[in-house]
Amino acid sequence: MSILVCRDLCKSYRRGVPVLDHLNLEIPEGKIVGLLGPNGCGKSTLIKLVSGLLQPNSGEILVGGHPVGPESCAIVSYLPERTYFSSGMKVEGLIRFFADFYADFDATRARNLLWDLGIDPTADLKSLSKGTKEKVQLILVMSRRARLYLLDEPIAGVDPAAREYILGTIVGNYAEDASIIITTHLIADVEPVLDEFFFLGYGGHIIRSGSAEAARLESGRSLDEQFREVFKC
Repeated sequence: MSILVCRDLCKSYRRGVPVLDHLNLEIPEGKIVGLLGPNGCGKSTLIKLVSGLLQPNSGEILVGGHPVGPESCAIVSYLPERTYFSSGMKVEGLIRFFADFYADFDATRARNLLWDLGIDPTADLKSLSKGTKEKVQLILVMSRRARLYLLDEPIAGVDPAAREYILGTIVGNYAEDASIIITTHLIADVEPVLDEFFFLGYGGHIIRSGSAEAARLESGRSLDEQFREVFKC
């Protein structure tokens, strides 16, 4: 069964220039999928459409068989590219907020992940570094028991030493029948965890897609190398 289906999806912002142009994709359950492309190709726009933050100009989106709305949003856990929490809140306050707001939120898991990363739950957000705030936000998102996780640039703002742990956190904290979509241009870092991939080009077209392992075996090159070739200046 497919957790996400997009059919003939179109989105333009101004002057009619398409960001996504009749985009079609299908993502099965139980997969970690890389939505890979250069900055400005529409990755974040697609994620926002699926999460319900934007409306398409035309086309169809189904999440778990539901059109975008309350039923789809209940099974989607979304990590935006930027942090959005009030700096006056404490980390523990965010855990309580998520526990009250989301029926599938696992507060114990969130506290254990904070402990693993050495983050004080009594700390004020304003006292934390940008990278630590992003780790807190990722922990909250991955502590939901969702069916589809939408992670927009989850490792862009953290130091290289923490990326391996964060990717391990992503892989180790979702159910086998759930799926994860990761948008990034840091292909080499996320490639080891990907089951499938989509190369999204400018103008909102899928240029290449498939099994990450099959693409490596057939070409004899990593996804990172293939990405650099496809999108070279």
